Amino acid sequence: MESVECIVVGGGLAGLSAAYGLAEAGLEVMVLERGDYSGAKNVTGGRLYVKPIRGFYPELWDEAPFERPVARELVTMMADGAHTTVEIASDRFLEGGPQSYTVVRAKLDQWLADKVMEKGAMVVPNMKVDELLRKDGRVIGIRAGGDEIGADVVVVAEGVLRLLSSAAGLAAQPQPRHHALGYKEVIELPAGVIEDRWHLNPGEGAAQLFMGDCTRGMMGGAFLYTNKESIALGMVVGMEDMRRRRDGTESWQLLDAFKELPQIRPLIAGGTAAEYSAHAVPEGGITQVPRLAGDGYVVAGDTAGLSFNALVTVRGMDFAVASGYYAAEAIKKAKAAGDCSAAGLASYEQSLRSSFVLRDLETARNIPGVMENPRLFTHYPAAVGRLLESVYTVGEQPQAGLVKKAWNGVRRDFLSLATLRDAWSMRKI
Repeated sequence: MESVECIVVGGGLAGLSAAYGLAEAGLEVMVLERGDYSGAKNVTGGRLYVKPIRGFYPELWDEAPFERPVARELVTMMADGAHTTVEIASDRFLEGGPQSYTVVRAKLDQWLADKVMEKGAMVVPNMKVDELLRKDGRVIGIRAGGDEIGADVVVVAEGVLRLLSSAAGLAAQPQPRHHALGYKEVIELPAGVIEDRWHLNPGEGAAQLFMGDCTRGMMGGAFLYTNKESIALGMVVGMEDMRRRRDGTESWQLLDAFKELPQIRPLIAGGTAAEYSAHAVPEGGITQVPRLAGDGYVVAGDTAGLSFNALVTVRGMDFAVASGYYAAEAIKKAKAAGDCSAAGLASYEQSLRSSFVLRDLETARNIPGVMENPRLFTHYPAAVGRLLESVYTVGEQPQAGLVKKAWNGVRRDFLSLATLRDAWSMRKI
């Protein structure tokens, strides 16, 4: 059958990052993308932390089509009829180059695919891979429709659902408790309106996360990212929590209801919905990372479970780029040594384990378990709101002292056995 040196399954950031490094080294690379173009099926919010990856392909990031550097961070805790927002604005978010940018994946991925092709790789859209071919336990290529294509190494970067890798026995099938559903709308707004509403200097961006009543007590939250002339507004909710509901709530209804909240309506007023999308999101953390390399293959990006939600920080795209880079480095070494077996590709996992990717996932090992506590999304957002509401309320009767008001709120909502249990469970995050 027809054969190339490397096949990359999936034209997202992980697959394209691997393809760029391989093609730059002169290897014969074919990227097979299921969508109409790279980025067509990507639903990420989206925000890319660039500081961890600036050393990987540094020539790319100064010209990448980013949207806005994030200069303001906002976290909003929501309860019935109330919300509390903490806003952090710091010059240090932008010093020495921004730590993160908002991105539109359809733009970013297409641009990176073009860069990959400039290096000599083939990027083939509308190509659905049906099967990973194996012989004597080794991955030897792929089957797409009636075509079979061989490869010395296959980079499996197919995405979160792992349809190919689980069928081939390279990774476990996804389980609902380790995943969430994400819904997103892109709402067009003029640049000046965006900057006025989020108190931004021209060209700067904001990232806002919401937790609490917006998910009706279920694990998850909402997000808002400012692009150049649009905002990305979305909702993520745990699959297992949705399955357990018996009140008829559909996951997509949460985003519709969120947009109608009095706290949200002014933010999107006058906007035009330009895009709607939905996607699965990996939430299992490091315990769901499969074996990363074997005979004739490596696994990268969301397929490898390289994503985590730490409540106030959501990451995955920087992990994807890094995994693609390290995959390319390992494959180049394996090809040079003439050994594309599991042993020859073992440096891939070794590199990831010594990098920020698996080290950060290891640090966050306990977060998925902590996030299963419903009080994070019910009791605490409401308690914070009640506490601050009492401090700022002026009634008809003589007022208690400020400290007394605050203490009464703390004693009522935070000094309990349940809160102590929660604090003990969170001690390792």
